[in-house]
Amino acid sequence: MLHFSRWKVISILAACVAAALFALPNFFAKETVAGWPSFLPRKQLALGLDLRGGAHLLLGMDTNELKTDWLKTLREDTRRTLLELNKGREQKIAFSPATVTGGGVQVRITRPEDAETALKELRKLAQPIGGAVFGGSGNDIDVTQGTEPGLITLKPNEPGLFNRVTLAMSAAIETINRRINSLGTAEATVVRQGRDRILIQYPGLQDTKELKELIGKTAKLTFHAVHPQTSAEEAKLTRVPNGYKIFVGDRRGEQGEFLLQEAPVVTGEDLVDAQPGFDQRTNEAIISFRFNRKGATGFGKWTTENVGAPFAIVLDNQVLSAPVVREPILGGSGQISGSFTVESANALAIQLRSGALPAPLTIVEERTVGPSLGADSIEAGKTAALIGSLATLVMTITAYGTFGVYAVIALLINGLMIVALMSVIGSTLTLPGIAGLVLTIGMAVDANVLIYERIREELRAGKGAIAAIDAGFTRAIVTIADSQLTTLVAAFIMFWLGSGPIRGFAVTLTIGIFTSVFTAVTVTRLLVSLWLRNAKSRSNRIEVPI
Repeated sequence: MLHFSRWKVISILAACVAAALFALPNFFAKETVAGWPSFLPRKQLALGLDLRGGAHLLLGMDTNELKTDWLKTLREDTRRTLLELNKGREQKIAFSPATVTGGGVQVRITRPEDAETALKELRKLAQPIGGAVFGGSGNDIDVTQGTEPGLITLKPNEPGLFNRVTLAMSAAIETINRRINSLGTAEATVVRQGRDRILIQYPGLQDTKELKELIGKTAKLTFHAVHPQTSAEEAKLTRVPNGYKIFVGDRRGEQGEFLLQEAPVVTGEDLVDAQPGFDQRTNEAIISFRFNRKGATGFGKWTTENVGAPFAIVLDNQVLSAPVVREPILGGSGQISGSFTVESANALAIQLRSGALPAPLTIVEERTVGPSLGADSIEAGKTAALIGSLATLVMTITAYGTFGVYAVIALLINGLMIVALMSVIGSTLTLPGIAGLVLTIGMAVDANVLIYERIREELRAGKGAIAAIDAGFTRAIVTIADSQLTTLVAAFIMFWLGSGPIRGFAVTLTIGIFTSVFTAVTVTRLLVSLWLRNAKSRSNRIEVPI
């Protein structure tokens, strides 16, 4: 147990030197680190919102809008399913237009004897809740036949709506992450809170205007066919045709109102790229876009069949542009023009590239943390860490003498390893993280205490120095592993169920558990082994300084 081969000694020393090198940039200013040679590590710990200051936004998702969009899609799917069912049938199934009513979609089959066939086909629209791994838990919509003959109702149920909100929240978090990262930061945190809220913490940002504009818009881009005969004004005087809807013009683009087909020809989901640019003829700011194969095929087919007809480019239910198809657009690319500035074109391109939010988000809570408060937190954390560390070091050396000094050296290496690993993985240091660091140093002493007290017990039992030290390290390892394992489980639970600062605390604690076990069991054992070898060379009788 006390024997170390040469390669083990070299490996341990290399790990300690690497920890010191990767932790070193955190003790210097960023400007100083930037001037270092390229072969030296430069990565520093990112400071969290409570240490650096920044913006705190709590967003709420409009679940009613989410349900409304779902019902509209379900209505269109119902119509399309029944039309597909009629293909190849000699006797067509007649049905009235599907309508959204009472929180569901209703369609009436004209002949009651066809209702059972239609019901069987429409039930295929219901999707199972859950996955293949965990198994399904029912369907997301209930497809039932009403008391009236031929009336079929498709209604989302509560489990289905909950699953829809969960998926939408995951998509929204991913979209917001992509948008924020496009600003050039990797320090912001975006986490879910509760059923329909998202918490965003952006360290170092004091003006939230740009952030709110970037996040708040759904950036839902769609391409719609314009009604070939009826205008929006005529539809308002008479009746809006079934399957069509009146859209208003965007202040940056087209003015007035437009009667557009509600089901889009192509959606922004088929976009693979969107970049800001300039029109070569007018030198105005534009946005160039490119579709994937599916979008290019669909858009190319529609423009081929509708040469000379107008279509509308709609962003968040407002018409940006309403050009006329002069020739088939087969390349899958185009451009959006309007009264864009360079900044607004760049922001919109980021939104389109990152994807549309599944539902609008509203700001529930907004606040900023000033850098002065962050500086106070850093100073308070430094003071607490310094006092706690000094107290630990003094008590350890007082209690265990020379072996206590070895434990202190192991603690310093432990601290460097924690800082180095957090820097390498890009972890953000928060005030709870500092608390976790101090707690880890205190807990790391426990391992040395267990080893040293075991050595004392073996010495009192009459064993020699070498046998006592070997037994102390060998038998204490099981106890150390057991105690650290229970703490590790608690850290995993905090990381799994917690968010924000709680996760930061859990990350620091987890890293500290592994480094403390390594330093207590390996580094301290190496130092004691070297001392023991030196003591044997000087005298046959060894006195353990503990």
